[in-house]
Amino acid sequence: MKRLLLLLSVLIAPLCGAQDSGFKFQDSGFELKGAMPVFHDKMKAELDFPLAWERGGIADFDVWRKVARAKVLELMQNVQRRPDDWEMEIKDEEQREGYRALKIEFNLSTWSRVPAYVLVPDGEGRHPAVVLLHDHGAHFLIGKEKMIRPFGVEQEIADDAEAWSKGYEGQFPGDYLAAHGYVVIAVDALLWGERSVQNVDKKGRPRKWTRQEVYDVQQALAANFLQMGSSWGAFINQDDILTAEFTASLPWVDPDRIGSMGWSMGAYRSWMLSALSDVVKASANVCWMNTTDSLMTLTNNQNRGGSAYSMLIPGLRRWMDYPHVASIACPKPTLFFNGTQDKLFPVGGVKDAYATMRQTWESQGAGDRFVGKLFDTPHTCNREMQGEVLEFFDKWLKGEGSKVKSQRSKVKGERSKVKGEGSKVKGQRSKVKGQRSKVKGQR
Repeated sequence: MKRLLLLLSVLIAPLCGAQDSGFKFQDSGFELKGAMPVFHDKMKAELDFPLAWERGGIADFDVWRKVARAKVLELMQNVQRRPDDWEMEIKDEEQREGYRALKIEFNLSTWSRVPAYVLVPDGEGRHPAVVLLHDHGAHFLIGKEKMIRPFGVEQEIADDAEAWSKGYEGQFPGDYLAAHGYVVIAVDALLWGERSVQNVDKKGRPRKWTRQEVYDVQQALAANFLQMGSSWGAFINQDDILTAEFTASLPWVDPDRIGSMGWSMGAYRSWMLSALSDVVKASANVCWMNTTDSLMTLTNNQNRGGSAYSMLIPGLRRWMDYPHVASIACPKPTLFFNGTQDKLFPVGGVKDAYATMRQTWESQGAGDRFVGKLFDTPHTCNREMQGEVLEFFDKWLKGEGSKVKSQRSKVKGERSKVKGEGSKVKGQRSKVKGQRSKVKGQR
């Protein structure tokens, strides 16, 4: 009877952006309160984030950025590398109102060849672009289709994508941006969409995941990565870095005007990407920002495992908290939205994180490039938010803001030279010139 009740509780638990596993843990008599150690506050007190910018350990901001980024990348190893050739193939295409939808395949890394959707605005020349990062949702049937309306797929996929678009108030963000002149790309993260595993019954027939299985497969995948000296979260972040580099190689894209955008886990992926890659010049991040102190509590969803593994880099919290890592992107234009009714991200932690990041941007004379805004909403990316994201990208990737080199920071009111960062970007561009000619031949 107890097992039946547990199974029922798992199956009927409600879905949301970075989901609750549905489990209710029994307290132990000594060391545990639910699934949390009773000494979790003492553990958090040990985290002094020595590599945070405001700690003042490194006086020069440009040096700090390089050191902080290097630390994150060090902790991400063992990860996949950039391929020698992207080898993009256009598998299918569809004309939409004002833009083309392409279904492509390409070598994302030395380990993976993947499908993706790319939307290309009508008209000649190169366009600004946005790398779209999909959410988690504890829903793995689709990934890229959460961001871009699919085509040429089974009806189940089309219907699922349409239903999922409710989180975006019925509007696919990719199609919305493409209709306004942006090239957009969306790739499945590992375990989503066409990069997931098929769940079958004993006779080999496809069947839906139970809620228990949704969490079991995540924790098994994460454990396998950890046992091979890496992490599932790092793999996803590295995929996103390589996706941005691939995007810069496309013949329709202006490599100096590339942004990133995501909601929920997609927001986490977006600001991580902006922090770790100079290919991205601006990022918009909806409903994923907080502090470890506010997230790691007895009542927050973050303590339930499962979904959290996709957003973990082991050891990183010993060096920097979430807003400190996001600040590596400074002085790039960066936007954060959160909801006051969002149960996943406590408002106090959101405000603390915003204050930390705003202080960093202002310290570099770039306060006008940081947006931290709270909406009176739950965990969502509604049309109002998407409209403001479009205005943000129009300003920084199309308008006067795009003429300001986002890789040059201001130190004490004066611009400093970031020659090292610029040379890395130039080196990345030179490597992809050969790829562009090959892509043109496939158009």
